[in-house]
Amino acid sequence: MTKILFICLGNICRSPMAEYVFKDMIEKRKIQNQFIIDSAATSNEEIGNGMHYGTRRKLDEVGIKYNKHIAKKMTAEDYKNYDYLIGMEESNIRNILRIVKNDNENKIFRLLDFSNNPRDIADPWYTGNFDKTYDDILEGCKGLLEHILKNK
Repeated sequence: MTKILFICLGNICRSPMAEYVFKDMIEKRKIQNQFIIDSAATSNEEIGNGMHYGTRRKLDEVGIKYNKHIAKKMTAEDYKNYDYLIGMEESNIRNILRIVKNDNENKIFRLLDFSNNPRDIADPWYTGNFDKTYDDILEGCKGLLEHILKNK
């Protein structure tokens, strides 16, 4: 069982988008029983809030199912409970490390570290560009899934 936690600042835009994109990918391959997938925030700013309307709109547009999402904050315990802690940008990685203290088991990555063009995924809360965010997340999720399947 591979356990993945997608993480961004508020857990209302990028990390839930990545969660549902990845879930959609593994469901289409009929391997969802091999994974536990969730998402979380590094800040308290949006805790208890639902998914951003821009994220919901984009997921609806591309036909990806999602559940009622409530933003939650990651904890230090998550490091023990997940195989991969996947941030969306370098500032997420710094914040994750503040929470978990260190990455002795090499579990913390940016999502696009699994792509051919490693980079940050811009926060659509600020950019308003949910299309670009979706494209980047799709690219990263494909690379992450390839990496996991290749290394099983």
